[in-house]
Amino acid sequence: MADNTIMLTDYIRDIEDFPREGILFKDITPLLAHPEGFAASIAAICEPFAGERIDYVAAVEARGFIFGSVVAQKLGTGFIPIRKPGKLPHYTESVTYDLEYGSDTIEVHRDAIETGSRVLMVDDLLATGGTMAAAGKLVEQLGGKIIGFTCLIELTVLEGRKKLGNYPIHAVISY
Repeated sequence: MADNTIMLTDYIRDIEDFPREGILFKDITPLLAHPEGFAASIAAICEPFAGERIDYVAAVEARGFIFGSVVAQKLGTGFIPIRKPGKLPHYTESVTYDLEYGSDTIEVHRDAIETGSRVLMVDDLLATGGTMAAAGKLVEQLGGKIIGFTCLIELTVLEGRKKLGNYPIHAVISY
């Protein structure tokens, strides 16, 4: 953790049975409301990649945008929004991926990434890994080179890392 005086876990609350029964949701809104905690979380997310050459940070809506855009600003890079279908106004590339019950699709502008660009993938949470794996696939389809995945929270029991391949993966907090 970048700032040992702040315990980030103190600002993450558990919400039982959300979004459905049997799920223990990790709510980050108290952390976002705490300026020092939020700043410490951004610093910790960036830390392993601070010396790397990064051309873009990419993140999937919605909570990924909260962290991804700030990480991009802190690292001095561009930001690439990856969105749900129909939200981007220009020509898009999409990928559909499986969820626990059904499937989902995400999109990115076709001209968002120059071939060979080095891209850091950012999210608030790594759970099953499906969304981040799909986002990484989109980046690679456009010619980007993923330098790693970084997130605030990882739910290790769900083994999401297995879907992300052999890239460097950094999680600030593991449950």
